[in-house]
Amino acid sequence: MNIQRFETGPRMSQVVIHGDTIYLAGIVANATAGESVTKQTQEVLAIIDGHLKKAGSDKSKLLSATIYLTDMKTFAEMNGAWDAWVAPGNTPARATVEVKLAAPRYNVEIMVTAAR
Repeated sequence: MNIQRFETGPRMSQVVIHGDTIYLAGIVANATAGESVTKQTQEVLAIIDGHLKKAGSDKSKLLSATIYLTDMKTFAEMNGAWDAWVAPGNTPARATVEVKLAAPRYNVEIMVTAAR
């Protein structure tokens, strides 16, 4: 089966497609880094929308999501942005965990898998 990779660098690819499954790398906010979890989550979700579109899919075809937060006290704030974005009736399997991210300006990172 063919494997496609997009935005590939020496360490990782942002998008990998195998068959009809799309794997996205963990996405963080760049423009809103250091701002609120709401703004960062909204930016991350917009980036996810763009990657899924390039891969021939959309958020209604999400299979799973892993959300990394630097502080679980922001769980409700992140969920506010998530709930406004996610396709009703097509919510993915999901886990949310508290972690330390690569840089202090990042408060949320989201990784998803979707069908094409």
